[in-house]
Amino acid sequence: MEQIFLVDSVFHVEQMHHFAALRFGSVLVYIHQEALFINLQKLMGIVIAVANQKGGVGKTTTAINLAASFAAAEVRSLLVDCDPQANSTGGLGFARDPDRISTYHLLTAEATAGSGIVATELEGLSLIPSHKNLIGANIELVGAENREFRLRNALESIREQFDFIVLDCPPALDLLTLNALVAADSVLVPMQAEYFALEGVSELLDTIERLRQSLNPGLEIEGVVLTMYDDRTNLAQQVTQELKRHFGDKLLETIIPRNIRLAEAPSYGKPALLYDVRSRGAESYIRLAKEIMHRRMNSTVSAAATAASEETPTATPTDQAEDFSSGNELKRVNES
Repeated sequence: MEQIFLVDSVFHVEQMHHFAALRFGSVLVYIHQEALFINLQKLMGIVIAVANQKGGVGKTTTAINLAASFAAAEVRSLLVDCDPQANSTGGLGFARDPDRISTYHLLTAEATAGSGIVATELEGLSLIPSHKNLIGANIELVGAENREFRLRNALESIREQFDFIVLDCPPALDLLTLNALVAADSVLVPMQAEYFALEGVSELLDTIERLRQSLNPGLEIEGVVLTMYDDRTNLAQQVTQELKRHFGDKLLETIIPRNIRLAEAPSYGKPALLYDVRSRGAESYIRLAKEIMHRRMNSTVSAAATAASEETPTATPTDQAEDFSSGNELKRVNES
């Protein structure tokens, strides 16, 4: 059976014998199916930690609305609240319930991650809630064995159930944030366009580099995203230019503006796209989710093409005569 993968209509993949044809507009690229399958699998179960030890930069707002935007794009997403303040939990409409399984129980190995998952109002978005007793884990785990790997080990059993897992970290470089960074594949850093924010990011980057050298060699920087942005101020524009020089393409193109709807939505227990999908804030986070998915898919396709660069398919008469017009492609997909 032929298979097709869609990413915002940018390209699709169609199986042909032992090779796959990727269409970028009118350009076809042939890649060996095994290499393509392996790399597409890397898009499943991606864990992104939203972290910045500076408070008030929009970590929780970003975590909630990014996970919701993934779900709105029909991508299975899970939000894990790693903050004892439990703002992500409340922001999705759940009360702080000490009797409910939470991130605390995962870190102390009292429950499995699967048993802590709760469904949210938005289809495709699930949550592992938090509670203020999570702050006790900082003390209880000090002498515990493999204390830095508790969250990674807990999430391992459910990674295949989700395409993206978003971790909302507390505003501190403590043991809770350390667990999140060890469990993560990448770090998304929200920050305001202010000079004090630059100092906080430099400390976080130092921590990430130390983690790469010891506990999590594969940890990457997903990107830096500007939040609560006001382009009317000279300061915001100056800091943006400084960030572009420092981070290059790691500074994401999507910018989250100051928006009253983003501030109001948590009080109603909803992500912004359920509260007001036409608001500038909701639209910005949808663009952010799309940008992250596109970046990851582009890097995956590039890696697949590189892996298959030495294998060139021999065109058969059947392959040469194959019509790849849009109409015939859709017809073959529907017939399959």
